[in-house]
Amino acid sequence: MSHTINIRVYYEDTDAGGIVYYANYLRFCERGRTEFLRFLGVENKPLKDQDVFIFVVRHLEADYISSAFLDDLLSVKTSVDMVKNASFLMKQQVLRHDRVLFEMDVTMVCVGTNGKAVRLPENLRKVLEND
Repeated sequence: MSHTINIRVYYEDTDAGGIVYYANYLRFCERGRTEFLRFLGVENKPLKDQDVFIFVVRHLEADYISSAFLDDLLSVKTSVDMVKNASFLMKQQVLRHDRVLFEMDVTMVCVGTNGKAVRLPENLRKVLEND
């Protein structure tokens, strides 16, 4: 299963030439991951507020394929590719219409209040595996 959100490109997202600044694709993907997890019933704030755990980025690989521009309507597509004991791999794409502009693989780790990796709770593991 995948989840998609739409993002409009504003002036704040672009460089002086009206092209999306490269680091903003990471911001767009962060929003996509957050909304995908929310869609699955997993919200970051309650987990953090209850001192349960948080998700952190351990590793990412990104490919910039083509540029996005001011006022473009982009789609951020997110899916879970693999689930391990304390981490999971997400695949993400930023598209304009059906054209892929950017794609990224990101490994998320479940971290406890002590800053160390902890096992994904079984109920969360099942949700992520059955996405």
